[in-house]
Amino acid sequence: MMAANRYRLRHLAQSGHRGARLALDLLARTDKLLGVILLFNNLINAAAATLVSVIAIQLFGEAEWALGAGTLLVTFLILVFAEITPKVVGAGNADRLAPAVSFILAPLLRLFQPVVWFVNLFVKALLFLTRMKPRSSEEMPHLSPEELRTLVLEAGHFIPHQHQSILLNLFDLESITVEDIMVPRGMFEAIDLASPIEDIRQQLATSYHARLPVFEADLNNVIGILQQRRLLGALLAGSLGKESLREHLAEPYFIPAATPVYAQLQFFQENQERLGLVVDEYGEIEGLVTLEDIIEELIGKFTTSLPDNSGAIAWSQNGSALVDGGRSVRELNRKLNLALPLDRAKTLNGLILEHFQDIPETGVSLRIAGVAMEIIQTQDRMVKTVRLFKPAA
Repeated sequence: MMAANRYRLRHLAQSGHRGARLALDLLARTDKLLGVILLFNNLINAAAATLVSVIAIQLFGEAEWALGAGTLLVTFLILVFAEITPKVVGAGNADRLAPAVSFILAPLLRLFQPVVWFVNLFVKALLFLTRMKPRSSEEMPHLSPEELRTLVLEAGHFIPHQHQSILLNLFDLESITVEDIMVPRGMFEAIDLASPIEDIRQQLATSYHARLPVFEADLNNVIGILQQRRLLGALLAGSLGKESLREHLAEPYFIPAATPVYAQLQFFQENQERLGLVVDEYGEIEGLVTLEDIIEELIGKFTTSLPDNSGAIAWSQNGSALVDGGRSVRELNRKLNLALPLDRAKTLNGLILEHFQDIPETGVSLRIAGVAMEIIQTQDRMVKTVRLFKPAA
């Protein structure tokens, strides 16, 4: 009874199962439940011992060997048939037996309520003297996030792998920030109003993004967010100018880098925004995050018509992977099953630069967290391409 899964019992009770409701009611009164169980358990054990002693005396007289043999026999029978076997069966089938047994225990508890109450008086007095206060069912600790994660992992046979992955990702939303999932500065597309208008038109005509940040001369000087569909008519007519482009800009939405992802999801919903620019404590642009980025963190990468110039991340047959230096360390860990440190840098380029404290030359090799790497290409003070080697199992 005590080993029954209370969550399963609550589910059955909500479905209208009378036995589950009785079992939950009994479990909510643990002191009385244990009182009635132990009352009859000890009565039966004592009665069995007395009965065997009487039988031994009737058959063999008051010989000491007969009383000793009877004591050993009744101890063996009680252990096997009244203690070990019922407890093993009950522990292994607690969820199935608890609702059925409750139909017996509930009437017994009502019938022998005065006896149980009287016994519990002494129990409470003893607990008071020893300053031990039992916790009620309402005070029982709830499952922690780590325990819930373990529960989901152990339920892999009952939950589809994709659903299990989504549930596990939900637990991470409280611990990761927008800085962990953003598109880093220099890797997202933006429009520079200081560029010639012909270059801007060409960029708009070939862009695959619905929303683009617009800055002037310096990326930190973002003046607005452009929704391309608003300019479709002017762009097709060839009459798009910088002034008309300024008129169609929406106010930029800035997000502190330390904002938790779950909180940001709520902010997007409350402010009806889909794109935000991530800034550090000094107001410098660090990257860009969209509503789609957060959803992808939950359910995985979308199948999309947008081009993926960086290529898929996967180990090749020779145990290596060629990746872009701007890739997120978190993404590499997830897709390549690595354990690269997340507290030192957000991108692979940043992790390598932090390791060397300098910009490495092409062909240099290194090892971080057991992962061997080779610098394939460096450009513009950045590590552009890196070859990773699969660590030995």
